Amino acid sequence: MSIQEVFMPALSSTMTEGKIVSWVKSPGDKVEKGETVVVVESDKADMDVESFYEGYLATILVQAGESAPVGSAIALLAETEAEIEQAVAQGNAGGEKAATAPQMAASATVETPVLASQNGSNHREGRLIASPRARKLAKEMKVDLSNLTGSGPYGRIVAEDVEASVGTKQPAAPVPFAPPAQVTKTVAPAPTPVAASAPAPMPTAAIEGHIVPLTTFQNAVARNMVASLSVPVIHIGYTITTDALDKLYKQIKSKGVTMTALLAKAVAVTLQKHPLLNASYSEQGIVYHSDINVAVAVAMDDGGLITPVLQNADMVDIYSLSRNWKSLVERARVKKLQPEEYNSGTFTVSNLGMFGVDKFDAILPPGQGSILAIGASSPQVVATADGLFGVKQQMQVNITCDHRIIYGADAAAFLRDLAKLIETNTQSLTM
Repeated sequence: MSIQEVFMPALSSTMTEGKIVSWVKSPGDKVEKGETVVVVESDKADMDVESFYEGYLATILVQAGESAPVGSAIALLAETEAEIEQAVAQGNAGGEKAATAPQMAASATVETPVLASQNGSNHREGRLIASPRARKLAKEMKVDLSNLTGSGPYGRIVAEDVEASVGTKQPAAPVPFAPPAQVTKTVAPAPTPVAASAPAPMPTAAIEGHIVPLTTFQNAVARNMVASLSVPVIHIGYTITTDALDKLYKQIKSKGVTMTALLAKAVAVTLQKHPLLNASYSEQGIVYHSDINVAVAVAMDDGGLITPVLQNADMVDIYSLSRNWKSLVERARVKKLQPEEYNSGTFTVSNLGMFGVDKFDAILPPGQGSILAIGASSPQVVATADGLFGVKQQMQVNITCDHRIIYGADAAAFLRDLAKLIETNTQSLTM
């Protein structure tokens, strides 16, 4: 095995970079195969990353709180204690990942360590020696790394050098390389992983005039929204009377049933009759999904949006569905959802009724054919069948559909049947 590089894993299909939340292991610690080494924040969740190899964590290249592109080296793993010093030297020299890095959890490839010369040059065999963060900053700030003098060990270019080149930070003094201390064979117990605490919210006055960087979640949402702009969509609205639904909710609320689960169940049952609304577009044609997985949009406290998925919502009873939803939300809040729990949706529901919103149009999620926006239920004066006036609870729903495969008549028929279920056949939701 010799010296292995631990790479930033691809934890989801849309992930392009990850942020280190915390290192479970420290330099010098023994690492067993399958043991958690680091906690990484992906687009939607914090994931434990396990090692595929046994050895010693020699050096950490990307510290907690820093980000790195998928496939880039974030640490070096030594096979034996005797190789730790060699691995640390390689890390200080800016060892780079192999040409083809497997993008999987804590995967690694062998690279023969080649040390940079100690004359302070930041080139090695024609390649620049720069930290992953320095390379990222250079790309963002459009800085040519070849013109910089590195202040890190062995002339390695670090983030501070890039910032100094554009006048945003004073250059750091060069750091002389010191050989690492000998690691004893007594290995301390692995520390308990502690998630990085979110920064305290800044007062509104302090934010004015400043640029606040997007969170990982917000960046993921931004990419998805840009992708949605290329899809032609159609919006259809409908008014649904909710008296029967409200009555059922009051009857079973004490058993742990949530209104979100009731609405998701109603949507899923209606989708059984309208498989096209549960389908999605592809270059090859219409993709009809075998399962009805209802994703429900949830706003995160620290910014961003996530859509926990109620899988097979049409087949699960309302009580189990409500328990599943409660578990999904709790784990979403602490970023502990597994990828399949937030990226397997076939139809999405977005409910802003709890904020008193009457109606709104939702943006179609990438890879799906429909999303239903649900407004608040409120008392409305309506005409009865006998020509009199009465008061009924009503809500506005608006569906957004991919117009390449779903047309107005298809969406209208779905909404008509959804309204019929909610208004006249709500008891079927408990079966």
